Amino acid sequence: MKEELINYETLLKVTRGISHSKDPEEIALMTVDSIKTALNTKGCSLFLINRKTNELELAASFGLSDEYLNKGPLSAMHSIAQSLDEGPVAIYNVMDDPRIQYPEEANKEGIASILSVPIVVGEHLIGAMRVYTAEPWEFTLKDVNFVQALAQIAGMSVNMARYAKGLKSSIDVLKTMKEVQSQIAKNDTPL
Repeated sequence: MKEELINYETLLKVTRGISHSKDPEEIALMTVDSIKTALNTKGCSLFLINRKTNELELAASFGLSDEYLNKGPLSAMHSIAQSLDEGPVAIYNVMDDPRIQYPEEANKEGIASILSVPIVVGEHLIGAMRVYTAEPWEFTLKDVNFVQALAQIAGMSVNMARYAKGLKSSIDVLKTMKEVQSQIAKNDTPL
């Protein structure tokens, strides 16, 4: 019961924070921090897929060292790719699982287990949320559902924040163009 209460409090905290923020980086960081804290794990990261390079790019992370985070590019095709295609993947032992792209680096970081869940907005896969534990961890269905729920909320919020920023940029460009047209019109009037 206490675990469920903590998860509900975390959901409330994240959704309340998201409703006050339009910054995708802030939303992502708040979400990974909240998941790490609620589950009491080593760390949590949110990755977004770069469609040009087919790599997972770090959007936010909490609890992991810079050395681990900068270990090299994460291929969407090789780094727990099954979670992007088929849904959540829980890896009990990072050293014994071929789906881990950097097992030695994970071991050096003190990571024993990883949960990876896809982030899907509408019909589009946009990234993955990953939870890292220091001890071997049998992720429960409650753990998976909790992480999936927050991953989806964060994904939708990051997507909407990106859209809002893009829309604002578009509006600013249109305003600038109107001002330029207005100046041109003023300068083109015959004397």
